[in-house]
Amino acid sequence: MTTAYITHPDCIKHDMGCGHPESPQRLAAINDALIAQRIMDFLRHVDAEPALREQLLLAHSEEHVAHVFATSPEQGLAALDPDTSMNPDSLRAALLAAGAVVQAVDLVMSGVVKNAFCAVRPPGHHAERERAMGFCLFNNIAVGVAHALQKYDLKRVAVVDFDVHHGNGTEDIFRREKRVLLCSTFQSPFYPYSYGESQAGHLLNLPLVQGTGSEGFQEVVEQRLLPELDLFAPEFIFISAGFDAHKLDPLAQMALSESDYRWVTLKLKELAAKHARKRIVSSLEGGYDLQALAASVCAHISSLAGLDV
Repeated sequence: MTTAYITHPDCIKHDMGCGHPESPQRLAAINDALIAQRIMDFLRHVDAEPALREQLLLAHSEEHVAHVFATSPEQGLAALDPDTSMNPDSLRAALLAAGAVVQAVDLVMSGVVKNAFCAVRPPGHHAERERAMGFCLFNNIAVGVAHALQKYDLKRVAVVDFDVHHGNGTEDIFRREKRVLLCSTFQSPFYPYSYGESQAGHLLNLPLVQGTGSEGFQEVVEQRLLPELDLFAPEFIFISAGFDAHKLDPLAQMALSESDYRWVTLKLKELAAKHARKRIVSSLEGGYDLQALAASVCAHISSLAGLDV
């Protein structure tokens, strides 16, 4: 089994209230679809373990970590920003979400698996070094990347973010870290309404206009993203796997389908095989139509695992 599936039932307990799009049902829909399509049978199942405070501090400030811990309520909801709240179970879920990516790095680097998918929530790519925002408490991918850089002394790590929203948090955390290449496709203008100028070998932001579908997405990936990745020759590829650019997603206005997520995953696997000894860690970000999310994650994971589903 070359693909690890890392999750934990306590990630479902994080709940920001009735009607919030980042709902516990997201993980349930993914789990049910993976079972129904028999994909789950071919994955190495791993229970997530919570990130340690010192691991969080590789990506976040002491003040931010302390603030999230202090905000955790004993009952009810406590707001971190207008879109992001904590219930009594949210802190543990957030620690598990970040810890899952750390575990994934260790499993891949030790050769136990070739790649891994972290089915966790809350998501992470909007969380900046100093603040939570956009449904995100800690930046799960950034914690994993920072762990990989520190523990394994990697020289070139790439993060590919195909969520419909720009991963401002990941960009903020690695703004000055030249060992990390950030490559992002996203709808623009759109939340969070800010992204940096592209810098060769470090930052590649690829804004897409509202309504972009398969042809436009695949063109920019083929002509801009993949050549930049190939030139960088990463030793490890991380994926901020948001599926909210799907045409059915209620929070965005893009027109991708699950076949696009299969396609881009296979392209990234090719580059990982060429440069990174097949090392890929992917972690769930957005995706808010349950049917579209489940289908897209199944396409993504089956491609990671080399399954013809």
